[in-house]
Amino acid sequence: MSSPSPSAARLVTGSIPGHLVSQTLPAVIGVAAIMSVGIIDAYFIGRLGSAPLAAISFIFPVTVASTSLGVGVMVGINSVVARALGEGDFAKTARRANFGIVFACLCGLVMGLALWLLIDPIFALMNAPAHLMPLIRAYMTPYAMAFPLSLAIMGFNGVLRGQGEAKRTSTVSITFAAANWVLNPVLITGALGFEGFGIAGSAYATGIGWGIGLCTAVWLLKGTPLPLNLGLLRDCDLMDSAKSIIRVGLPAAFSNAINPFGLAILTALIAREGEAAVAGFGAAGRLQSFVIVPLLGLSGAIGAIVGQNWGAGRQDRAREAVRYAFGFCIVWGLAVAIAMMAAGETFAQVFTDDPRVVAEFDLYLKIAAWGYAGFGLLIVGNGIMNAVDRAGYALGQSVVRVFLVMLPVALLLRPSMGSAAIYSAELAANLFGALSAVVLVRYVLASHTPSRAAAR
Repeated sequence: MSSPSPSAARLVTGSIPGHLVSQTLPAVIGVAAIMSVGIIDAYFIGRLGSAPLAAISFIFPVTVASTSLGVGVMVGINSVVARALGEGDFAKTARRANFGIVFACLCGLVMGLALWLLIDPIFALMNAPAHLMPLIRAYMTPYAMAFPLSLAIMGFNGVLRGQGEAKRTSTVSITFAAANWVLNPVLITGALGFEGFGIAGSAYATGIGWGIGLCTAVWLLKGTPLPLNLGLLRDCDLMDSAKSIIRVGLPAAFSNAINPFGLAILTALIAREGEAAVAGFGAAGRLQSFVIVPLLGLSGAIGAIVGQNWGAGRQDRAREAVRYAFGFCIVWGLAVAIAMMAAGETFAQVFTDDPRVVAEFDLYLKIAAWGYAGFGLLIVGNGIMNAVDRAGYALGQSVVRVFLVMLPVALLLRPSMGSAAIYSAELAANLFGALSAVVLVRYVLASHTPSRAAAR
């Protein structure tokens, strides 16, 4: 195996604030592009009527949960690639990178099949009404069939992220989003005499976008120190590589999926408050996903920075990155909360003109927005713990946040507060997430050191 280029572990030297900016800005652009697809989906589906908008509100937690499982696989690949680069073992890095891509593709096939088989049981558990099920099936069937393409992209992006190739990762996301920007209005509502497929058109656009994004990822990886070379798998310890990825990826996958799982339960609870509440909750959630994009971008970027420095034995630089990242979460989260609270009704009217839906949309933002900073600390903290091979801590935190904070608060308050109880439960969970993230990250970075191999 050839020696790595001098820039292979590029994040172990240079300015930490500079690395945070250079890695986060492209990530923000990429995440914003992906999130914009959800906004466009909600807008055009909203033009079809309140029933399709309510259907996509049920679908949203399921698609987020399935994608979150895929993100966990990507995080595992990112973690092992970044730490191996930091250790200086380039041959091992190359083998694990290529194994990670194959592993991600296999996971995608299994998950896509499971989604297709479980469409009816999943939405029955969410209390989806019978009249919405044809719309839900129309979307979920093509979505499940195309889902393996999404996991393949996750595999390539994990290798790109682990190298600190934030711009290339962002390019993949922008390519996927651009395809959706063009295809969504055509395939959902139709154009130039074409009637469109309704809600199913959104799923078709997503699948085509994934295919285009995958082609882009394959091409971009060629220009990095770790190009696709499946021949390396002949010399790869498959079990050891799988264990290394799964040790981080499995807890990260469940940790990521627990949050939308909790959201799915909240959706089931709010369904008892009426279709308008479900529509307002879902549409506001799409907007919320967009305004926290910088926090999501930072949570994705922090892994490579902390992981490479941790692998190289530079704990001081890893801790410096954590301090800057947490500070940004607090400032951005509070600033956005003020804006969302002040302009809730205005934003709602972009999605719908139904006054009941507008009222629920505005109520949600007035309560839940104050948890944005806490959510940022939570997801960035999870990224840090995944990067240093302590994904189990992040999983434990997420389990407590959802099952011992969010759901009990929602169940206890709903009889007296209605839909406001659901929104308050989300706020309480995010405030707990902030406190627990700060405590856990400080503990992990203070009491754990990299392996001997990494420290040499």
